[in-house]
Amino acid sequence: MELIILIVLYGGYSFILGFLLHKYLINSTQKHNLKKANVSGIRWESQSKPILGGITFFCIFMFGIINYVLLFKGEFLTSTIGVGMILVVTVSFLIGLADDLLNSSPIFKSTAQFACALLLINFDIYIKIFETPMLNYMLTVFWVLGVMNSINMLDNMDAITSSVSLLILSFMILIAVTLGEPEIWFYLILLVSGISSVGSFLIFNWHPSKMYMGDNGSMFLGALLSILGILFVWNIPAQSLHHPGLTPLLLIWLIFTVPITDTTTVSINRLLKGNSPFVGGRDHTTHFLSYIGLKDWGVALVMIAISIISLTLAGWLYFVVKNPTSNQILLFSIWPTTVFITLYTMTRIVKPKQKTENA
Repeated sequence: MELIILIVLYGGYSFILGFLLHKYLINSTQKHNLKKANVSGIRWESQSKPILGGITFFCIFMFGIINYVLLFKGEFLTSTIGVGMILVVTVSFLIGLADDLLNSSPIFKSTAQFACALLLINFDIYIKIFETPMLNYMLTVFWVLGVMNSINMLDNMDAITSSVSLLILSFMILIAVTLGEPEIWFYLILLVSGISSVGSFLIFNWHPSKMYMGDNGSMFLGALLSILGILFVWNIPAQSLHHPGLTPLLLIWLIFTVPITDTTTVSINRLLKGNSPFVGGRDHTTHFLSYIGLKDWGVALVMIAISIISLTLAGWLYFVVKNPTSNQILLFSIWPTTVFITLYTMTRIVKPKQKTENA
């Protein structure tokens, strides 16, 4: 009980620290003009706002590591998973920061993401659902690159990525408390750190936003969420499952409904037009919700509602059903399928409109 109280207290003062750091970064970036290097790309909003929200994410993450050492002696830090997790999250943050400040090429970013996936595999953090290791490695690379890019691509309007990521991190806490010693405290500290930093950021990122997280923030979150997805969802004990492959896949689909739907939709539409999926544009599912008349804050609320329903179903599947039958898998898949079909269809039948100021 004492340790739980310490975690709660840590959450409180890390949230305050995150809020103050975000406030400082807004003021300092305006003073020193630290804005996104690529201002010519097609984006929903002006790129003149501060884009260093991810710096707070990383600082609070490292602050959490320090607190873990002080409170829990840092036992898990010496493990392969602990070292690999910290290393890859750090590298991902630096990749995003370089892209923000130097406007790095898509090839550089993709190569760096691929290197992050290989680092995770090297530190024994990879998906383990196939008997053939190479298949597990290939799926892990696809997963890590997919999540890092989807979280990055989802960051296309105020409060979308921050609110969706906040909900996913909160759901991961529910899974973390079911883990055994000593790793439970390591994950709880890091999850609380993520929730505190992203939660305090959302105050400044809600429409009309005062700052963006930048690629340094989306790359950080993408790496962190991909790792948590591997450790907490993909690699759930499969010995007693009727469907050891489909069950974690369905859980992943539910937990990441919004980023998976948006990235898949945008990629399909851009490829059909002969365009690269990785070039920015105003063709995301969130943008089309705006085209049908929703305000930016209304779009964020729709994505939040979709995420809450999806995570509620994921929680029911994970904690109550636990070992779904084929019929139950089909039943639970109805919701994310409906979300995808609805949002994708909307992008095909709704005509994009010229964005007006403060749309």
